[in-house]
Parts: sequence; structure tokens; C-alpha cells
Amino acid sequence: MSSSTEREAARAGPAADVGRWFSSATSAPLDGPGPTRGGPRSPAWGPMAGAEYGRQSSADQLAAGADILRDRAVAVLTGAGMSTASGLPDYRGRDAVPRSPMTYQEFMGHDLARRRYWARSTVGWEQFNRARPGHAHLALAALGEELFTPTAVITQNVDGLHQAAGSDPVLDLHGRLDRVRCQQCDALSSRSTLHARMLAMNPELAARLPALAADAAQAPDGDAEVDRTSSFRYPPCPLCGGILKPDVVFFGESARPEIVAAAFDALERAEVLLVLGSSLTVQSGLRFVRAAGRQHTPVVILNDGPTRADPDATLRLHGRLEVVLERWRQTTGLG
Repeated sequence: MSSSTEREAARAGPAADVGRWFSSATSAPLDGPGPTRGGPRSPAWGPMAGAEYGRQSSADQLAAGADILRDRAVAVLTGAGMSTASGLPDYRGRDAVPRSPMTYQEFMGHDLARRRYWARSTVGWEQFNRARPGHAHLALAALGEELFTPTAVITQNVDGLHQAAGSDPVLDLHGRLDRVRCQQCDALSSRSTLHARMLAMNPELAARLPALAADAAQAPDGDAEVDRTSSFRYPPCPLCGGILKPDVVFFGESARPEIVAAAFDALERAEVLLVLGSSLTVQSGLRFVRAAGRQHTPVVILNDGPTRADPDATLRLHGRLEVVLERWRQTTGLG
């Protein structure tokens, strides 16, 4: 992917959020009674105040990072910064759009919140589904064969791009947006299949999909016309009639325990923890850095912008992920 293509992809913005699955239903006017407001107070997302974006670590610091990783077992923890070059938005980077995430309690507690979610999701799905691995994904997969041995890539992302790039094994800590899970019978199904079904149920929206997608891309603060589509129809689970929800972890919801257990097992088997593209602001990712500290495992953090775990890093590196990872590839003689 050329640098100009990456810049264009990075501007894809809100539509690629697939309806801002992390955008609160209370942030836009809705017809009828409002969604439930119980549950945890969700944090607002946007650029971090006072952050120094664009810093670049020295060549000597980057070489020191490669030396720590070389020929060792490494657990890799990745965040949204891995996928910005693929056109998917991050949450606290320099270009992040301020917004508040939808909670699990909102989604499950009110039909209107689900209608708004699925309407926005339908508008954004095709763009999201076109996202492809960027240079950072591809370089990480190569480094897992050339520089170190990954015990796992533990990702907070829901886009499946690590798997598409060839990383193995990958643990989807927050689930996958290309899957749908019934909240009653736990059955998994395809998001693409559901997308086709919802287009058939909402022919007026289907006919205007390109225009609505363009409108959503121009209205990152939640004022897109699709936000006013309160008549959107969505189906129940075809097996039991339960509520269908994207197979991702919303705020107020816990990650699946078997995935968390596998992630901690990968960390226990690792000699180094490498953190890529995550601000580590939420406990979901930060807990692995804390656990690495308790087991005296070195921690290397690479991110453009500050992280909550900067004081805990054995080595803190700054820079664009694709640039640094490709430089590390070159140290192997195979890049």
C-alpha cells in the first residue's frame, strides 16, 4: 500500500466504525423513550490532552528494542494504532474523534438503542469489511518468524487484520466484528449474512446506502442522517428469538473468560511483553503490563502518543508502528 493510499484510507473515518459501535445512543436525539442510562460511566474518547504526537525514538533506542526481542518468546499486545493505516479509527490518537462509547447496558436495555446501533452499523459495514492489513500488520507477522517467537498476538482490535496478515496465534481479546452472537443461546453467526438480511428488511435504507455512508463520513460527531433512522428494523436470533449483538465487548461487559485465560497463559510463557499501538488507558490491556511486572517480564512499549503504562516500561519507544516494525525487520537481514 502506498503512503498516499494509506492517507486516503486513514481518512475513511466514521463509516469504518461500523456505526460507531462504541458511540453512545444517548449522544444523539432519538424518538420515543430514551435508552437505559444505568451501568458503568463510560469514558469519552478523543485525542489525549497534552500528548506529544509525532515523536520518533533514536536509531540506538530502536536497536535496543530489537535486541530485547531477538530470539526470545514474546507476547504481543496490540491496540487500535495498529489499524489506523487500514482506514479504521483509533480512540485516543492525534486524529481520534471525541465520542462516548455505547455500553452493554444501553444496547441490551432498549430497543431504540439497538435500532440506532444496527442502522449505523449497516451503513458502515461494507467499508469496514473492505479494510485490509497495513504495513504494520504485515511487518509484525514477518517479525514473528524472523526476529522472535510469538506466544500469541493478544489484540484489543476487533477487525481480524492480524489473522489476515498471517500472525499466529491470535487472541481476539475484545471479540470480532465480523461475527454476531445471540445473547440468549450463545450461537455465533456471520455478520455479512446478517448485513444482507437487514438490507432486505430495510429497502429504503438499502437504496440510499452510498449517500448515507457519505453523510456519516462527514458527520463524525453523531449528526449523520442515519442517526435519525428510528424506524430501522433488525431481526432476532433465527434459532431462539433472542437478541443479536456483534461479537465484541462493549463497555460494561466482560471479555470471554476463556480468551482472557489464554492471554494470561501466553504472557506466562513469554520472556518479553511487546505493546504496540495501545494507550493502555483501560484496564483490559493495562492488566497485562501489570502482570508482566509482577512476573519480572521485560516490557517494551511502542506507541505514537502517551500510554498509561509508560512508567512501567522497560523500554519506551515512540514512532509510527509501520516505520519501526519495518526497521526491525531490516535488522534481521530479511526485511
